[in-house]
Amino acid sequence: MSGRLVVCPTPIGNLEDITLRVLTTLREADVVACEDTRHTAGLLKRHGIEAKLVSYHEHNERARAGELVERMRSGEVIALVSDAGMPLVNDPGYDLVQATVAADLRVEVLPGPSATITALVASGLPNDVWRFAGFLPRKAGPLREVFTGRETVVAFESPRRVGASLKVLAELDPERPVAVCRELTKLHEEIVRGSAQALAERYGKEDPRGEIVLVVGAAPAPEGLDPQAVEAVRALVEAGARSKTAAKVVSDLTGAPSNELYRALLT
Repeated sequence: MSGRLVVCPTPIGNLEDITLRVLTTLREADVVACEDTRHTAGLLKRHGIEAKLVSYHEHNERARAGELVERMRSGEVIALVSDAGMPLVNDPGYDLVQATVAADLRVEVLPGPSATITALVASGLPNDVWRFAGFLPRKAGPLREVFTGRETVVAFESPRRVGASLKVLAELDPERPVAVCRELTKLHEEIVRGSAQALAERYGKEDPRGEIVLVVGAAPAPEGLDPQAVEAVRALVEAGARSKTAAKVVSDLTGAPSNELYRALLT
């Protein structure tokens, strides 16, 4: 096989959550570039795989990317993994993918576990329009900006800051729906759903343990949006029209912003 980069997602908790394609790639790759060689060695041992490992993390990724591209030029297959989930999604890998593309070498991305998607689905909140915010900002101003978005937000948060972040949200909108997703796919997995106010009070008293993904419902439509226009969009959707198409039709007839009409369906 010609030299190429294969991006391999790894389990976010349960080590059984790995695809057959990823296992085959890790077994056959010339080199596995990983965030923490000790962590990845444990995963490989669990599945009976022996592989050559090289470190690839935030402190060496630029320098290492050049080395790995040269290896691909010589025909080697490089498997890229992070400690959990999909590389590049709040994890190292961007520099390597860019360097590989710039060298006109093939980049293959395998599907697999993602804490972001798992939390979004488990939250029960609308997922027609959503965005991933990475780790939430620590300062109140930027944090409020994240929470005023007109789409469902998925974000990582430190367990020590969950209560403080939810308090900021509750000050903006105490009834905003939230899901706190903890230790996804692990033994003590927990999904707690409720209003921003209720969860801010809960986690203000005691910090949760483990890895946290927050899912926050979209901000409500701004005042002034014609309720009849929103109802017209809902009626079209109930009659079988696609949400975005219905919003555009009503927008053309009423002059209301189509994106606001569409987002109003999610609230």
